[in-house]
This record gives sequence, structure tokens and C-alpha cells, in this order.
Amino acid sequence: MINKLPYLLLISALLYSCSGSSLVILNANDKTPVPKISEDGAFVLKGYSKEKRYGTEKAYPINVFYGSSKNDTVNVNRFMKALVGPHGEPLTYTKVSTCCPFTSKHSEMGVGILDLYNVTWPNQKKPLLLYFNNYDKGELLVPVGLKLK
Repeated sequence: MINKLPYLLLISALLYSCSGSSLVILNANDKTPVPKISEDGAFVLKGYSKEKRYGTEKAYPINVFYGSSKNDTVNVNRFMKALVGPHGEPLTYTKVSTCCPFTSKHSEMGVGILDLYNVTWPNQKKPLLLYFNNYDKGELLVPVGLKLK
């Protein structure tokens, strides 16, 4: 049996260090179907977000739900693999931090955290930071400013 005390202490420290208000994920939806995966290992995305906040604000992260996977980046990779820059440019993405604890029934500890990624492409004029939620499901869409591969 795993000793949960170190994890509880870490989560408590994260919660204490964040602002007094608790983050609420506004676009999570457990009824969202799991997306299909293409032959090249990318998620098959079916639409574009019209919401500029999608992925760029903490309350509207990209909900990639890793489920029982041991590797919490697998679905971020599947999602990003489906995208290109605004003019078809290849994307590069790097995880820059974790932040923003929130309540999640899909986490053993009852708390999830968001991952923040820096997304770049050639001749990019403005940096793009995207928030990913690896705990909950939600409709996966192409963020404003990017395109399907």
C-alpha cells in the first residue's frame, strides 16, 4: 500500500501557496466521448474553438484526461500532434510549470493540478501559453489561432 501522507502534504502546500479562491474548471464534462486516435498517434479533433479563453485561461483548460495512464503527458502529446501553427507551421511545445490546484474526482487525492505549456512555431509574433488538465474530460477543440494538421 502506498503511503499517501507525502502526497497529501504536497497538495496541502500547493493549496496553501495559491490564492485564497479555489479554481473551478468550467469546461470539464464527464460525458464527453474519448476521442479517436489516428494512425500517426494524434487525437482526431473535430472542431475549432470559438472561445478565446479555451486553453489560455486556468478555468478553461484543455481537458485531456489521462485516466489510468502512468504517463500523464501521453494525451497532451496526442493533442498537440494534431495541430499546426496559423499558417501550417510545425509546433514545438514545452512544459513550463504546474499550477492551480482544483478539486477533481478523477484524482486519487481529490485534487488535480494544471500543466502549463509554451507553444511555439517559426516566425511567431506572440507567445502562446496553454493550460492542460490531465484529470478531467472535456470537448477537445483546436485553440483559437492554431489549425488542424
